[in-house]
Amino acid sequence: MKAIVDCNNFYCSCERLFKPHLNGKPVVVLSNNDGCIISRSDEAKTLGIKMAQPYFLSKPQLQQNGITAFSSNYNLYGDLSKRVMETMQSMLPAHCVEVYSVDEAFVDLSEVPLNKLNEVVKEMKERIMHWTGIPVSIGVAPTKTLAKIANRLAKDNKAKSHCMLVLDTAGKVDAALKRTPVDEIWGVGKQYAAKIEKLGYNTAFDLKQVPEDWARTHLGGVVGVRLIKELNGVHAIGLDEQLATKKMVSCTRRFGHPLQQVEPMKEAVAMYVSRAAEKLRRQNSAAKKMTVFVIEKALDKGDVYKPNEPINKVMVLPVATSNTNELIKPALQLLEELYQPGVVYEKAGVIFSNLVPDDSVQQNIFTPSEGTKVSKALMEKIDNINFSMRNEKVKFASSGTNREWKMRQALLTPKYTSRWNELKDVE
Repeated sequence: MKAIVDCNNFYCSCERLFKPHLNGKPVVVLSNNDGCIISRSDEAKTLGIKMAQPYFLSKPQLQQNGITAFSSNYNLYGDLSKRVMETMQSMLPAHCVEVYSVDEAFVDLSEVPLNKLNEVVKEMKERIMHWTGIPVSIGVAPTKTLAKIANRLAKDNKAKSHCMLVLDTAGKVDAALKRTPVDEIWGVGKQYAAKIEKLGYNTAFDLKQVPEDWARTHLGGVVGVRLIKELNGVHAIGLDEQLATKKMVSCTRRFGHPLQQVEPMKEAVAMYVSRAAEKLRRQNSAAKKMTVFVIEKALDKGDVYKPNEPINKVMVLPVATSNTNELIKPALQLLEELYQPGVVYEKAGVIFSNLVPDDSVQQNIFTPSEGTKVSKALMEKIDNINFSMRNEKVKFASSGTNREWKMRQALLTPKYTSRWNELKDVE
């Protein structure tokens, strides 16, 4: 059996952990540069707060409803994420826990007897809450796709499910699939879902019935076959396919203020590459393709804000990599191709795609394997230092020291768990 452990409204839960008076009250967390809403507590959702609402347009609604807003505190969220993952690993062998994102992990429960599943899942949920203070939802089923469905249904009715759902019989699996529209299946996007619905399949249960040969013809070949197998309880998504489902890793941020000169933009993009490369290494993956984009400053028109579309350049890398030193140079090259003198820019970003496991990278015949091993060891050391000391103690010179592009964080809370001088006072 497979489980997916998903932290509930993770960023909001991290902020509430050190402000318990906000438990049961509406809370939102803002994106980089206090741009838009990226995390909402259940209470904020009930009040009609939408994801991705621009903060400056949402302020009246937030104030009217007594909703507390926070700037993103990524140091705090990263540290609490690590604690959640380590708590799970305290109950099971480390290889049984696959970190999928900052707030999600797959857990292999194949060695847990079926009659003990509910007990183990409940203990895991309670231990995470007790040790870290972060509430989680857990879905359990024979495959990762089915576990994702179980998790979603558990979160749909938290009061009834207590944020847990174990699909340990064929009857329970079918009942869950009948309640799942095709666009709610893990890895099925809106366009893919529309295509499936046009073919006459509206629920995951409908889709489960199709023959594999039909799926190979109509649902994208091997990808469609894997999906049908997963819905029928046959494990078909390994790390390679999981990375393909995830599709990309990115770091995109608004500048602290609009920029017109290329040098501070280069520093910002170099830092974004560093952050995104860290994400790649945390999930043991490497990228074959890189996209760099910029967004020109938009004009405000009263209370209507319409951002400009991103302008991007793409590069296919000669060898898939997650080494920051191998990614910064091509990223800056793409930025130089995008930059136009005299234009004012408000945002930039880096996206890594075509992800592969980092232990199965096909090397270039002209790239010494020894050099690759040294680079990987160097990245590991840098990541360890930065994680333990925070604030990017070790960074590449290309990311600069002036940081005039640094994002605005007017509502930032302290780094409660990673700074001695910012520890929470208890009275």
